[in-house]
Amino acid sequence: MQTREQKFERFKALHERDSAFVMPNPWDAGTTRLLAHCGFEALATTSAGYAFAVGKRDSFAGLTREELLENARMIVEATDLPVSADLEDGFGAAPEACAETIRLACEAGLVGGSIEDATGDDDRPIFEVEEAADRIRAATEAAAGRSFLLTARAENYFCGRPGLGETIKRLQAYSEAGADVLYAPGLPGLEAIRTVCREVDKPVNVLMGLQGATYTVAELSEAGARRISVGGSFARAALGALKRAAEEVLQRGTFTYAADAIPNQEITELMSAEKR
Repeated sequence: MQTREQKFERFKALHERDSAFVMPNPWDAGTTRLLAHCGFEALATTSAGYAFAVGKRDSFAGLTREELLENARMIVEATDLPVSADLEDGFGAAPEACAETIRLACEAGLVGGSIEDATGDDDRPIFEVEEAADRIRAATEAAAGRSFLLTARAENYFCGRPGLGETIKRLQAYSEAGADVLYAPGLPGLEAIRTVCREVDKPVNVLMGLQGATYTVAELSEAGARRISVGGSFARAALGALKRAAEEVLQRGTFTYAADAIPNQEITELMSAEKR
């Protein structure tokens, strides 16, 4: 069993490659075991996937820091892979709140995590750049010496302020504030991804699994991305399969969905195996 420091070194090394790696997002211990078994090299939590699993919306108001970190702890304990976490807005507007979230994330066994610049406030949906950079700076200082890779997220495309120049300005400020990885979900296309990767000096995470255009790992890697995550889309895919199975039974009275289900013996062996 590897120490947290060893997992951190593995995680850091993945970002130093010349090509992108995929870091999928399990939402509980069982999906963690499944994805680790598939052969991925690192995992990340998803606030959306966890929220769906407990019957809540993915929102700032719906999930507490304690809930998300307990979920992260269970994921960490289910695998020997490095685990990063979706830490939302750092659970507080003040830089000190972000710093405390990082300290607690380290205690949960995480070796990385992301903090976004969205506020959750409809009247002011995103922090101004300087304020957001101060929050990243505080998180960076809290992570110092703790074997933790900090990702800073620019949410302007999700917050009604689209514009590549805005994204780049934000990511450059967060890099200067000390972020290790940069992330701008919702970029409008491959050329935008290529431009962002060219204009910043840290590894870039790209989100896939949204509706619209899709790109291959090879295409994203060629564009300069070094990490690819899927957010809540694996959780939505699983819920989609459940919904289709339920509708088949109710509307057609048939059970053909079972042909695509994981065989009971296979899943039993997977859940009984030592963590990978």
